[in-house]
Amino acid sequence: MNQTQAYQDLGTSNPLESLVNKTNDFLYGLWRNKHITQKQYERLKVVKEQTEIAHLYFLPKAHKPKTPIRPIMVGLKSPTIAISRWLDGLLRPLFNRLANETTILNGSQLVKQVEQWSARYLTSTTSFITMDLSDLYTMIPQEGGIKAIRKLMETSNIKQIDGVKKEIILALARFVMTNNYFYLDGLYYKQIRGGAMGSPLTLTIANAYMYFVERPISKWAIRTNSLYYRYIDDLFIMSNVYVDTLKGLVNYWNMLDININLSASIGYTAEYLDLKIENRGGSLISKVFHKASHEPYFLPFASVHAKHIKKNIPYAALLKKKPDHHMLTVKKQCPTTTPTTTGISNGNDHKILNNPSGEIIPAVVTTSWHQ
Repeated sequence: MNQTQAYQDLGTSNPLESLVNKTNDFLYGLWRNKHITQKQYERLKVVKEQTEIAHLYFLPKAHKPKTPIRPIMVGLKSPTIAISRWLDGLLRPLFNRLANETTILNGSQLVKQVEQWSARYLTSTTSFITMDLSDLYTMIPQEGGIKAIRKLMETSNIKQIDGVKKEIILALARFVMTNNYFYLDGLYYKQIRGGAMGSPLTLTIANAYMYFVERPISKWAIRTNSLYYRYIDDLFIMSNVYVDTLKGLVNYWNMLDININLSASIGYTAEYLDLKIENRGGSLISKVFHKASHEPYFLPFASVHAKHIKKNIPYAALLKKKPDHHMLTVKKQCPTTTPTTTGISNGNDHKILNNPSGEIIPAVVTTSWHQ
């Protein structure tokens, strides 16, 4: 919390009642002035007895040195949660359409794009660049996030959505961003920088903000016939540009926005999402990637996670070491687009066991492509 300076200590005074009244007054004013409909007002207004202040908890990043923590704000009953969900439903489709060519959704999709690009451009010296954004949700300035939403709507040539004008949508988004409160260890806090990780709208605002920051990177990729994709705060590039030039470019990209800090890795091997990809002398080798733990545990047993989650960790680890031989036998008799690998589950087991139609099921596991 001290690192990002994103939170203001409010002491022991509970802001819930004030926030409920403030939210309802704001919504009532919009309805009275006919900026939102009666139906929208009824959907978004707050019932005091059904609300509570958000709570903050932390998830350990066991795959990183010194186990840093990720703050998660649990605000399922927060007074602004209904507005956040509604705005996210309006705005996320705009981002998805606008950023379709530079956004990746999962490792399976990335494999397909890498395969298509490699068929034309792969050489023995092709490099991977993976970049990680530090503290994306808390480092985005709140007003900067609202400006990104404005640019998102203007770029999409949208003046209103669901009958609500652009300026009203921006006012609602600003209200959500600037009214994140939570409770932790007897004290109440207000988030004064970034958005709450756990609020639906935060992801869309962060994605929109990054979309406009990354424009120089994606345009460079097009000019140099490089491959570029982003998954939230993880960036992926394949390029034939000289490594020394790439290092200089990373330094330049780190100066695009004072709020964005990129940690980069450049080489012939990349670990990205659930994939490990290697350029082995002009041949691409891909494997399922499991993040290693820097601690002697995946989850401290003293954690507040449910007991079944704690039990499932060693159970899943044992399954990987000793796979279900009945399942493997069934797999051999089922058509798949890619050979499966012993000990690696790709989430398709239930589809295979319940697949009387003989549907061909894609499996993303160990593959090799040769130029």
